[in-house]
Amino acid sequence: MDLKDLKMFLHLSRTLHFGKSSRELHISASGLTRAIQRLEQECGATLFERDKRTVKLTEQGAMLRDFASDVTDRWAVLSEQLHDDGQVHGVLSLFCSVTASYSFLHALLQRFRNEYPRVELQLHTGDSAQAIARVADGMDSLAIAARPERLPENISFLPLGESPLVCIGPATECPLRDRLNEARALDNYNWQQIPLIVSETGLSRIRLEQWFQERSIRPRIYAQVSGHEAMVSMVSLGFGLAVVPRVVVDSSPVGDLIEVLPLMPELEPFTIGLCALHRKLSNPLVKAFWGIAETSVAPLQAQTKCV
Repeated sequence: MDLKDLKMFLHLSRTLHFGKSSRELHISASGLTRAIQRLEQECGATLFERDKRTVKLTEQGAMLRDFASDVTDRWAVLSEQLHDDGQVHGVLSLFCSVTASYSFLHALLQRFRNEYPRVELQLHTGDSAQAIARVADGMDSLAIAARPERLPENISFLPLGESPLVCIGPATECPLRDRLNEARALDNYNWQQIPLIVSETGLSRIRLEQWFQERSIRPRIYAQVSGHEAMVSMVSLGFGLAVVPRVVVDSSPVGDLIEVLPLMPELEPFTIGLCALHRKLSNPLVKAFWGIAETSVAPLQAQTKCV
């Protein structure tokens, strides 16, 4: 059984999309199909149920996925032990939001590159709400994420710092700002009339909904957006108010076009940290990066508490 085929199978078992996997693996769709067919022949079982619209893992496919994850992890450990140059090398995949890439992650990457120059880094950015799910599904080995209210049992989480949740509005002249000035003068924010921009999913959405539910308020939701950075941009244009981590505001290129409003001070801050599957911590690449993060926690926490 070829290790390369197993890795392609693992990727497809996560995406469940032949086109997406072939693009990300830089292989033709027919090449990927042949690799899966080879594995099915070797296993004597169908690994995926396929039709024109969907791809699903079979029961046998799920069994092979667990086996393949274990084998590839163990191979990474063994491969490192077999090399006699004493240097960690290989490919390490990380996921984070755009903001985290130049706040929490920037200092870690600089140290890691200096200490482990033979490691190839694959950095994927996107909505922070997806971070823990991507690690749990094996799409990335590490991620920078906000600690959820319930952390999955198979996930290790290393706190790096905190960022308060703040309510923001437009700082430039627009109809919404006029309405906010009126509400501020009357000390009466009518949430059924003020448009809100909210996250599609994630911890900020959960905490905002809890805040409104505790006060029996049904807000007016103008837009649901993927990613805090896009939310800040929409607020700067006067589309509505939003609740985002303060670190996103301070790092935003449109930060001078928005203002932090003295609203919702009861919202619990985000605890930002590094996460990985428990079993991945024995992987030499993950172990090396985790070690860098552990020794960097104090200065990072000091930096974020000043935000």
